[in-house]
Amino acid sequence: MPVIRISLPEHRVDTWQDAISAILQNTLVDHFSVPKDDCFQLFEPASRRQRVINPTYLAGENHHRSEDFLLFHITAGKPRNSYQKQELFRHLAEKLHVALGISPADVMVVVSFTQPEDWSFSHGEMFKLPQGVFL
Repeated sequence: MPVIRISLPEHRVDTWQDAISAILQNTLVDHFSVPKDDCFQLFEPASRRQRVINPTYLAGENHHRSEDFLLFHITAGKPRNSYQKQELFRHLAEKLHVALGISPADVMVVVSFTQPEDWSFSHGEMFKLPQGVFL
C-alpha cells in the first residue's frame, strides 16, 4: 500500500507523467510486492526556481544531475528487504532511462515505512489487517 510523491520538473510534466506513472507502477508490482491495483501516485511539478538540488552530491563519479531530476518519495506499509529495495531502485532508473532518456543520475528514491494503523484509506477508519493476515 505505498503512496508515492513524485517531484518532477514543471517543463516535463505533460510529456513524462503518464510514462513515469506506468513505469513506476509496473516496477512496484514486479520488484516491490505491490498488488497491481494498489496505485496512489501524486505528481508534484515544480519550476526551476522551486527546485534547489545539488548537481553532484552522491550522484556518482563524473555524473551531474540536470534540470530533469526526479525525486520519488515512497511511503509504504509493509517493510521490504534490502534486495527488494535495490531491485526497485535499479529497475526504476533503468526503465526511465530506456523509455524517456532520463539519466540514472537524475533519479532519486527515498523509501519510508509505516505501520498498518498509520493509514486511513477512507471514511476516517483506521486500516486493520484482515484476520489471519500478517506482514
